[in-house]
Amino acid sequence: MTDYFKMIYVYTFVNGVKIQFNLLLDEETLSFIPEKVQHLPEWTLLGYHQCTICPLDIQKHKQCPVAANLFGIVEKFKNFVSHDQVNVACIVEERTYMKNTTVQMGLSPLLGIVMTTSGCPILEQLKPMVRFHLPFASLEETIFRMVSMYLVAQYIRKQAGKTAEWTLDGLTRIYTQVGQVNKDFVERMLGAAKNDVNVNALVNLDVFAKMVPLTADSMLKKITPYFSALLR
Repeated sequence: MTDYFKMIYVYTFVNGVKIQFNLLLDEETLSFIPEKVQHLPEWTLLGYHQCTICPLDIQKHKQCPVAANLFGIVEKFKNFVSHDQVNVACIVEERTYMKNTTVQMGLSPLLGIVMTTSGCPILEQLKPMVRFHLPFASLEETIFRMVSMYLVAQYIRKQAGKTAEWTLDGLTRIYTQVGQVNKDFVERMLGAAKNDVNVNALVNLDVFAKMVPLTADSMLKKITPYFSALLR
């Protein structure tokens, strides 16, 4: 028995170059288990373009936890161009997902995993999604999974004796905060970017963050007939 959940991302380029990331997440908390790094650059410091809504104290946290854990990924992709073609494989215990896509689209889900599991108090609100990770998800799939996760969270809150909110207002608030962090983090990433691939991969994540609350209600109305047996 291991005490971690393992996820592997493999990027294979048309010239034969292969980049692999073995992500380890604490099995109980889903917290990212980082590799030891001897030196982290200036752009990983918490005070370097710190997010405007960041609740972390710069006196207690030298590095932004997200930036520190993204450093190795950013370094390996900084010389690529966003539209370069790549085959991406995401391997988890249950199955393997594969897709031929651009580097920026293939990098987005990897960034999303690390960002939500690194200890950012804002982004970790999305952490439950990681255990049931679906790379290359469509907007509809993302909305269904996100709404489901949010409503499960409300059930768990109620079981724990806490207040529960059965509308999607709370989900909208979460995504507003996440969108602000994504926007601010782009400024941080620009300090690390040699090419645009890392920044554009983050922008792709931000597009989804903006679209989820805007389209959730209409998407749920569209799929309401699917639940006819449960509505009788």
